[in-house]
Amino acid sequence: QVQLVESGGGLVQAGGSLRLSCAASGRIFQIYAMGWYRQPPGSERELVALITRDDNTNFADSVKGRFAISKESTENTYTSYLQMNSLKAEDTAVYYCNAVLYGGLNDFWGQGTQVTVSS
Repeated sequence: QVQLVESGGGLVQAGGSLRLSCAASGRIFQIYAMGWYRQPPGSERELVALITRDDNTNFADSVKGRFAISKESTENTYTSYLQMNSLKAEDTAVYYCNAVLYGGLNDFWGQGTQVTVSS
């Protein structure tokens, strides 16, 4: 099992920045990739960004050039960060952290954090 706790959401004006954090605990040595997803009001959940343990990244087209994903890992910690710059109203959503384990058979979700961008 892996537990994920997100933090860093909030209200920001358009053009501003926020940094989301996702702290993993439990069987962190089995984590292959961590991703950030978002679910705007009335819409389905979508991938925002993903980073693998060996630092390969993938971004949704809508956030390329504005968002960055990174991670920090030690023997006992594994944390993912989503730096969001030049925020737009359409970035408003609940943002969820996701961890995928090696083998791809198991993934885990955080509880979500609200990001609201006012125009």
